[in-house]
Amino acid sequence: MEITPCQAPIANRARFGMGAHVGPTQVGRFRPAARGWRRPSVFEIAAFLDAGARVRYDSIMMTEQWSSPPVSPRAEATYPRPSVTVDVVLFTFIEGELRVLLIRRNREPFRGRWALPGGFVEASERLEDAAARELFEETGLQDIYLEQLYTFGDPGRDPRGWTISVAYFAIVGADMMQQVHAGDDAGDAGWFDVYRLPPLAFDHGRIVRYALQRLRYKLEYTALGFLLLPEAFTLSQLQNVYEVVLQEKLDKRNFRKKILSMDIIEATGEFRHGDHRPARLYRFTAAAIELEKARRRFP
Repeated sequence: MEITPCQAPIANRARFGMGAHVGPTQVGRFRPAARGWRRPSVFEIAAFLDAGARVRYDSIMMTEQWSSPPVSPRAEATYPRPSVTVDVVLFTFIEGELRVLLIRRNREPFRGRWALPGGFVEASERLEDAAARELFEETGLQDIYLEQLYTFGDPGRDPRGWTISVAYFAIVGADMMQQVHAGDDAGDAGWFDVYRLPPLAFDHGRIVRYALQRLRYKLEYTALGFLLLPEAFTLSQLQNVYEVVLQEKLDKRNFRKKILSMDIIEATGEFRHGDHRPARLYRFTAAAIELEKARRRFP
């Protein structure tokens, strides 16, 4: 017997060991015996969908990822497709400066000019995998959490043709600076003050500015600062990070009052001694760090 789309959910309940009691007026609802209807699970949705597209539920990332059947040659010829690239903005804070990682291009276009790490997405490659691969190939860095930033696709942004770039960004500790080395795909690699950048290839200057604005927003309402500071720090050090990132001079008294009221830092009980009065040391609370890590996992 041929199963119609409306009957598919009923037929597939047996595959998942659920049983079903669905009346003719309850299409799309699932009613276990003597119980009220409920929303279908993602597995039931997957069974209901046409075979041409399927859902894979990833219980770790809590996302639904779609994959489609191969595109026919006729469709490829009828619908022109752009090239897709990934670019990575990597920030760190060192010696009182917010710095961004750049690589020097060793091929055209823009040969010899500084640019963000990145490159073309390979066939059947996930975007985040492409970003991680390009970052490793061009800088030697790996195992870094990358957050998707924005998609840039203005016409003419790449002289090679119609190209869409998916940008990612991340913040790393100053210890990462020593691990950077130019890979086979880059002539050189280095960290630059984000406010004094050399001329960049493509529209990478715009991408850096967008990432910087995202960083400013996140710094104001999250504990993201724990990635920019050592484990123990003074309030003066913390204020310096905020002032550099926000490019704004902050009132010392108001800043301390606000940051302490946010309950994201706590005193360590230790002091830093120097030429002046000993400075109390603080650290980000475990709860604040865990919350920020959760935000990064599920932005």
